[in-house]
Amino acid sequence: MNTMSDHYERVKIELQQMKAMESEAAANEEQLSPASVSSVPADASFAARRDLSRSSINGRSRSKSRSKADGHERQVNGKLMSDLTPQKTDYSLEKVQSCASNVHNIKGTLSLLKGKTATNGHVEACQRQTEGKVDGSKVAKKRRAVTVDTSKAKTSLEALKMSIRQLKWKEFPIGRRTACDIYWHGVSFHDNENIVSGQVNKFPGMIEMLRKINLSRAVRTMQELFPEEYNFYPRSWILPEEYQLFSTQIRLLKDNDSTLKPTFIVKPDSGSQGDGIYLIRDPADLRAISGSQIKQAVVQEYIQKPLLIDKLKFDIRLYVLVRSLEPLEIYIAKEGLSRFCTEPYQEPSQKNLSHVFMHLTNYSLNVHSGNFVHSDSCSTGSKRTFSSVLYRIASKGVDIKKVWSDIIALVIKTVIALVPELKVYYQADIPPGKPGPTCFQILGFDILLMKNLKPVLLEVNANPSMRIEHEQEVSPGVYEYVPSPVDEEVKVGVIRDTLRLMDPAHRKQHVTLNTGGGSPEDAIAAETRGDEKEGLMDSLPTLCLKQVFPKYTKQFNNLRVVERIAAIFLRFLGVKGTMRLGPTSFRTFIRNCKLSNSSFSMASVDILYIDITRRWAGMLPDSREAGMCLQAFIEAFFYLAARRFKAVPLREQVVLLLEVCEGALEGQSHSEKPRPHRSQPTQSSAPKTFSSPAVTRRHHLRQQPMQLSAKANTEN
Repeated sequence: MNTMSDHYERVKIELQQMKAMESEAAANEEQLSPASVSSVPADASFAARRDLSRSSINGRSRSKSRSKADGHERQVNGKLMSDLTPQKTDYSLEKVQSCASNVHNIKGTLSLLKGKTATNGHVEACQRQTEGKVDGSKVAKKRRAVTVDTSKAKTSLEALKMSIRQLKWKEFPIGRRTACDIYWHGVSFHDNENIVSGQVNKFPGMIEMLRKINLSRAVRTMQELFPEEYNFYPRSWILPEEYQLFSTQIRLLKDNDSTLKPTFIVKPDSGSQGDGIYLIRDPADLRAISGSQIKQAVVQEYIQKPLLIDKLKFDIRLYVLVRSLEPLEIYIAKEGLSRFCTEPYQEPSQKNLSHVFMHLTNYSLNVHSGNFVHSDSCSTGSKRTFSSVLYRIASKGVDIKKVWSDIIALVIKTVIALVPELKVYYQADIPPGKPGPTCFQILGFDILLMKNLKPVLLEVNANPSMRIEHEQEVSPGVYEYVPSPVDEEVKVGVIRDTLRLMDPAHRKQHVTLNTGGGSPEDAIAAETRGDEKEGLMDSLPTLCLKQVFPKYTKQFNNLRVVERIAAIFLRFLGVKGTMRLGPTSFRTFIRNCKLSNSSFSMASVDILYIDITRRWAGMLPDSREAGMCLQAFIEAFFYLAARRFKAVPLREQVVLLLEVCEGALEGQSHSEKPRPHRSQPTQSSAPKTFSSPAVTRRHHLRQQPMQLSAKANTEN
């Protein structure tokens, strides 16, 4: 009886397993996409990948037919069971066949294969828990392929497709009715408005934050608090609002020292790929539009003594992954691009200011120069790998570890400056408790090395080009795209390893890893070693992305002061989806943090709010939302800190006021959450004259003696 009972149970279990596998196969077949079934090994030759890239670039037709399954009979314990035999190109059905064939080899007790439905509508990979062994070895876990929606990918499409093939994931080039694990957008978080789950490769507000003016404002705020830490960003003026200030300071500078001949570079606020950039030596040379109206732009000191290689000026494009904002996670690619000018460099003079091929390193400009050199080598030509440049300067005795250390510090500090306002944008689009995706983003940092090897931040790109091909003229007026080995070497690795880090399976382990002191890199490395040992996948290279935060938290956590101010701002916004603080909420902030007293009445608070908000509304003409923005709130916070703690430097004033506010709010949170009060303004009479010192605080940097980096350039 026991033998028959055991046999009956085994047959019953196997029947349940086969039914589960059949239903999973049917589901997978319905969800297959034409572009998802092909796979190219990670170690495929460059020539083969080049041909594949060319084929896709030229838009050759692809097969739209679906893989079909043929039935055949398989005998299990004396009984005939129907099974699916997939075509060889169908990767997902091959996994089903593999699962089915393993049933015959299982000895001992078996556990059921369960199809688990996730909250986002996906069918998760079945996990096999075995109490026995298969032919003396443990049964390997089979995970379902991660799904990627590439319908909005645009210029990064070819590198993305190559990365997905190397990972053997599923691509959906025209979208998918059910949710995908990852959505790859080409421009903005809002490329697709209907995403309620998964992960998107763009943060809300990143494009706005990385415009020239907003980046300058964010860094300027940090320069007020940490002037020595943020001296990697050239002194800047925002046009047109600071035109008079710029003119006055340059005139005074030249009056004090007639030998100084500084040069400035003008960058349009929304310009890209070098469009509209030009050099000037005098404020009168600023180009105007619509009569006397100056276009919104940033004017910066021009670095007159850059590091040169082969007598050419160059910059560095480094790719940085912001994996999350809370907690903050930053990765830097170990390899980058060095983009060279195509005309030998000379220090700027009135005669050569218009020589863009000498002064501007933008690839989109220099590629049109007759001297531009396309090279298949990573160490020659007008575009090279950053590592080849490091080897070149290391041969002259330069400490490249110090160079890398300084670059890493620059990247972390810049991201820390951006995070406060990014959190405001994020909460406006995805309020707490509202269904929505999580976000990550690859940024392009453009960095210039000075002659003394100090890195200088030029700008940060929200949508860095990820093209792995370039135009080549094959006959007069006829161009075709040909693969670029240097671009492919760098960019495919960045995208592939970004996807590996964003693998949903690894994100689930995030909390455990942080608690145990590990990192996602450790998990990926361990999983890859395990897969190689079991022979389940082709070997992938080690991660080209290096985690720098929170790895270096101790060195940089003290810089996150403005982020703490932003947390208070977000607490009092009150209305979900808004980015501006109303007058009632500002009064509530003052009251709950106990910042008013007999010498600073609530009427004075109202005047302060109106004064600062009105000025910022004039500086942000495109804004349609009324109220106090985060930058205006930061200015008000600086004023309140300076008013309360007068005998210490600004940084200490702000930290002391933060401790006061956080202490008051922490005590209040034990009783109830702060709610905007609907009370009327107090009857206390306002002072007859109220001139907000916030105006003076906002010009804190402007009142300091002007120190151009050209002076620092003369050190070497």
